Amino acid sequence: MTSSITNIAPQKSPQHLKGMTMVELMIVLAIIGLLIILVYPSYRQHVMESRRADGATQLLRIKMQQESYRLNHIGYAEASDLSLPVNEYYDFSVVGVSATTYTLVAIAKGSQTDDGACLTLALDQSMNKTPSTCW
Repeated sequence: MTSSITNIAPQKSPQHLKGMTMVELMIVLAIIGLLIILVYPSYRQHVMESRRADGATQLLRIKMQQESYRLNHIGYAEASDLSLPVNEYYDFSVVGVSATTYTLVAIAKGSQTDDGACLTLALDQSMNKTPSTCW
């Protein structure tokens, strides 16, 4: 007589089927929190630098408008003669306008005011950029 032996796996008790323990969950949350603390300041700095680069690009575009205006006129344009961009992070203006000189200025506003030494970007007719560390 042959007997067949079936291999029956032992049943796991409900205690083994609970999933993650509270300690494991707390470790995962601590790791996520640590990553956020380490990465967020770098991310925020990158965003401010990107917005600053956009402000500098807008100043260069206004400079092109000024040079185009001067081709047809004796001097450079006042702010009212140009189409100054509207920007969420900078206010643009034209100061010191004469027949041979002008200065374009971008002043930070909103959340861009956290940008420290680069709150005001300026560009003149000779491509002098101030502050030079912000360009």
